[in-house]
Amino acid sequence: MATTNIWQQFKALIPEGMRVIATITANNGNGTSQAELRDGSVITIKGESVGVGLKSFVDDGEVKGAAPDLAQYEAEV
Repeated sequence: MATTNIWQQFKALIPEGMRVIATITANNGNGTSQAELRDGSVITIKGESVGVGLKSFVDDGEVKGAAPDLAQYEAEV
């Protein structure tokens, strides 16, 4: 049954979990990789499909594929 609660409908549009772009710093050889986030923190993620030095899409702690190396800009609102 579809809900009529507008907040629940809105929440259903937003994917759950953490989705980020990170730079791969090492492939560990055991099915995991080290990745550096934009803030400088290093995390361990599942998957080794992206080479060292390349950017990757990370979804819920798992490599989902290579990401393009685009310029980053900050804007204050």
